[in-house]
Amino acid sequence: MKTNQIVAGAIALFAFGGVFVLTNRSKPIQPVVVKTAAPVERTDLEQVLTAAKEIPLGTQVQDLDLAWSSWPRTNTNEGMILKSKEPEALDEIKGSVARAQFFAGEPLRRSKLVKGPNAGFLSAILPSGSRAVAINIDSTGSTSAGGFILPNDRVDVIRTTRAGEGENAFQSQTILRNIRILAIGQRIEEKNNERVVVGSNATLELTPRQSEQIVLAQRVGQLSLVLRSMLDANQSQDAPSDNSAEPSAGLTIVRFGIQTSVNQR
Repeated sequence: MKTNQIVAGAIALFAFGGVFVLTNRSKPIQPVVVKTAAPVERTDLEQVLTAAKEIPLGTQVQDLDLAWSSWPRTNTNEGMILKSKEPEALDEIKGSVARAQFFAGEPLRRSKLVKGPNAGFLSAILPSGSRAVAINIDSTGSTSAGGFILPNDRVDVIRTTRAGEGENAFQSQTILRNIRILAIGQRIEEKNNERVVVGSNATLELTPRQSEQIVLAQRVGQLSLVLRSMLDANQSQDAPSDNSAEPSAGLTIVRFGIQTSVNQR
């Protein structure tokens, strides 16, 4: 290769490099800006007063039983206690008695709580307008479905009386249907998965009229409790549990081991 050609190529390359450098210097280098997202305020959550642990029925609520928990705003309702509306609710709820069981993390509701100087356990769980009436039962279970009746179960109440002068003449009558058991003995709830509760009395949830009826019935005869299905809880207390044509005032008379059904008029 001739020397002239080499020199010409070097000059051309040097000129090209100079043009490249001048061109890039005319364009200032733009700094790279990294944008960080601004913190988003969580307006979709609400502080709801909940049970910090399980609160059994009839328990007096204490500080350690309560906690404010984040709850989706779209899932809140009027029954919940919200911190934005009632910031002092925790102190107000403390000392109340639970009228129903609360599970850990469950929102508290004022309708299930009662507070006052005279808020006893049984009076706290008794609905407004109802009466608590205790009846005697056999602790061996002979008058209470073998002792398998628990608080909050539903029962029919049967009265058994003598039907005459005969030694073995008796009559039985269902006087109340679909009655809620408030307590067996001093037990107002099932504890430690205990399926059998024994006691000498059962406390029933009754209306004022039923209270008078049951007190009189206990004076003139023996009362027995017949366990019903929990599916009957929403049925009327005056309606039979099936479609039987037998009237509610029917009597079953037992004479010398022979049963006879008699309709009262």
